[in-house]
Amino acid sequence: MMRTFRFAVLTLAALTVATTAGAQEQDFSKVTIKVSRVSGNVYMLEGAGGNIAASIGDDGIVLVDDEFAPLAPKIAAALKSLNITDKPVRYIINTHYHFDHTGGNAPFAAEGSTVIAHDNVRTRLIAGGTTGNGGSVKMTNKPADRATLPVITFDHDVSVHLNGEDIRALHFPSGHTDGDAIIFFPKANVVHMGDDYVRYGFPFVDVDSGGSVEGIIKACESVIAKLPADVKVIPGHGQLSNLDEVREYVKMLKDTSAVIETALKAGKSMDQMKKEQLLAAWSKQYSGDFINADAYIETLYNSLSHSGHTPFVKHN
Repeated sequence: MMRTFRFAVLTLAALTVATTAGAQEQDFSKVTIKVSRVSGNVYMLEGAGGNIAASIGDDGIVLVDDEFAPLAPKIAAALKSLNITDKPVRYIINTHYHFDHTGGNAPFAAEGSTVIAHDNVRTRLIAGGTTGNGGSVKMTNKPADRATLPVITFDHDVSVHLNGEDIRALHFPSGHTDGDAIIFFPKANVVHMGDDYVRYGFPFVDVDSGGSVEGIIKACESVIAKLPADVKVIPGHGQLSNLDEVREYVKMLKDTSAVIETALKAGKSMDQMKKEQLLAAWSKQYSGDFINADAYIETLYNSLSHSGHTPFVKHN
């Protein structure tokens, strides 16, 4: 399963938290946007960044995430090719602040779309700074330009009532980042989980932006408890999924956390954990080009010990 997403992972590794300028340097000319119907009026779009969900109907279009700025024309063309509505993209909901999910904000906003996100998404886009797992995975973001910023923000949740659907964005703190939102489409029986659930292997957890493995586990378990067994799950990256696969993912997170927590209590250093290959039992299935076993040990070590956590500082 993990090797299927090699291209997506390599793109993510290079661009997950690229600055706008950095994204513009990439060659997006050969990227195609794949569109597939998930359920009801909800579609999934796959390109070079995070997966996009689209509610499409007579009231217009609501997007969840929008990949990179250079891909906005291709995304718009893919939506138009469905011949479902001639109405514009009215709203965009960002699942978190990383530029492979928010890069298209500016071009869509220029066409009249309203961008919605959690308070911390706007704050971190304004501030820029370091993104990383508290260890070897570390990248620097420049402050985003004003056009990229969400213009409507929320603390706990917000709903958009369009196309006969009560689309709800619900904040889950300290997961992939401190500004995560999971998006529910109850009528269509679809959920977009952002990068709290990914299918490229061991997850990238942005510990430097208030993320934690514990928070991801809580978010996933909450979603599992809220939704019917046959819900369609759109992950932040990777193919369309379901709750059984989310449960498998959560089990991996819990089991690997338990191993590292035991080692922490025994006083072992991060280097000792790597040398002892404590995650060898999971490496074959989950270790990838982006987050390998050693990088994930760093993530767990920093997340569980909080040694790599950067406290959130509110910016005006």
